[in-house]
Amino acid sequence: MHPEPAPAPPRPPAPLLVAASLGAVEGMVLLLLAAAELSSISSERLAMGTTTAAFFALFGLLLIACSWGLTRRAAWARGPLLLAQLIALGLAWSFRGTWAVVIALVVVSAITLAGLLHRETMAALGDEPAPRG
Repeated sequence: MHPEPAPAPPRPPAPLLVAASLGAVEGMVLLLLAAAELSSISSERLAMGTTTAAFFALFGLLLIACSWGLTRRAAWARGPLLLAQLIALGLAWSFRGTWAVVIALVVVSAITLAGLLHRETMAALGDEPAPRG
C-alpha cells in the first residue's frame, strides 16, 4: 500500500507573485548596473567604481533573494522589498529631468507596493486573517 502524496502547497496569490516578479526584475537590473559599472572602472576611480559595483550587486542579490522568499511565503522578505520601493520613489524624484526613468521607477514601485500591501498578500504571509467571502 502506497502512502498518499502530500497535498501541494497553495499557490501564492497573484498580487504577491506580481510584487515578487517585479522585485526580481529590479534585482536583475541592479546586477546589470553592477556589471556595467565594473566594465567602466578606470584607474582614476578604482575605489569608487568597485564599491559602487559591489553595492549594486549586493542590493540586486538581496532583492532577488527577497523575491524568491516571497514566493515561498516568507514574511521576512516583504520588509526589504517595501524599503527598496520607497528608495526607488525617492530616486525617481532625483531623476526629474529624465522622464522615462521617472515614469519607469514610479510605475514599477507603485505596482510592487500595491502587491506587497494587498490584503491577499498580507493573509498569505500570515500578517492578517484570510479575506472573507
